[in-house]
Amino acid sequence: MVKPRNVEDYRSLAAKRLPRMVFDYLEGGAESERGLRRNLAAFENISFEPWRLLDVSQRDTSIEMFGRRQQMPLVIAPTGLNGALWPDGDVLLARAAASAGIPFALSTASNATIEDVADRAGGDLWFQLYIVQRTLAETLTRRALSAGYKTLMLTVDVAVNGKRERDMRNGFAIPFRYSPGAVLDGALHPDWLLRQLRHGLPQLANFVGAGENDVNAQAALMNRQMDASFAWDDLKALRDSWPHTLIVKGLLRAEDAERCVQLGVDGVVISNHGARQLEDVAAPIEKLAEFAARIDRPVLIDSGFRRGADVVKALALGARAVLLGRATLYGLAALGEEGATDVLRILRQEIDTTLALIGCAHAADLNPAFIQNGGMAGSQTRDIRSRSTVEAERPRTEPDRLMARP
Repeated sequence: MVKPRNVEDYRSLAAKRLPRMVFDYLEGGAESERGLRRNLAAFENISFEPWRLLDVSQRDTSIEMFGRRQQMPLVIAPTGLNGALWPDGDVLLARAAASAGIPFALSTASNATIEDVADRAGGDLWFQLYIVQRTLAETLTRRALSAGYKTLMLTVDVAVNGKRERDMRNGFAIPFRYSPGAVLDGALHPDWLLRQLRHGLPQLANFVGAGENDVNAQAALMNRQMDASFAWDDLKALRDSWPHTLIVKGLLRAEDAERCVQLGVDGVVISNHGARQLEDVAAPIEKLAEFAARIDRPVLIDSGFRRGADVVKALALGARAVLLGRATLYGLAALGEEGATDVLRILRQEIDTTLALIGCAHAADLNPAFIQNGGMAGSQTRDIRSRSTVEAERPRTEPDRLMARP
């Protein structure tokens, strides 16, 4: 096998190893998938404007977020049914994140329990919460708190399930349905099939043994039948009950982010759910500059990130970090923990190279001055900034950084 050189190489390997039904679950988007294409294309409209003659001989990709230092401006995003890609997928992704010095967010729809991931992986663990049933959500939150999770991420963009036509055609569900086509597809992918049979087919582990309603809750989660009545007052109650960092994920309006901050939320994630819910919405990167200008809490972002250069673009436009969904899942699906770890290594190298080539030695120093036109998408004229503004945004040399420190 030729050594993968980028995320797309891992995507190709994942497509070969997984049955069509499982790869479509990983890869697919809502309806005609225009949103998927928009997420990727949006990065092409953003260009760097590098600074020159600066000392970039030593680069630092680390950032500080929520009072904790991490080695890269990345988070492994919460994704469901990772065990369908590789047995123990949640634990393996969490271990890859811990090794890379970045957080891992465990999905409500995980195939490993909250406690199992904490015991077997460690690291900076976040728990992502879907509100399927109110009492169940309270139970899951208490379990995460007891297991030592310091960050709770509430996903708010799944009031109902998006129309994912690939999954509908394939009849994708957990537990797997043994149609003749699914059986044949599995048989044609023996490595995947044997691993699944050896370890047991995945289930929604956090719901097993949750009580007499656990089967109904699993079905509701698989069909994204969430509690669509969850609203602002409920978010306030969650903020009051959770004692640590609280993040709201799934926002595309800066006004909503401002209201979250007013309620005491610690950070927000601009997201269109990887274009898996509603296809005709903006790519999150297109909304980033507005969010960053309007709120004073960490802004995170996801959807469509495949290159380290795109991560750097996001940081320059005001993001504190980028959540990785499909990128690390491609690595997991191809080679397990080794693949996920290698994807993170590739992205770190690409981030480091991009920092050097744009004249920024420290990821924490990125700002709009590194982006052509200050990141104003669609602008036909060069952004005219005063000399004092440009100098204020100019990346600092190491002596400048030392003098600026308290």
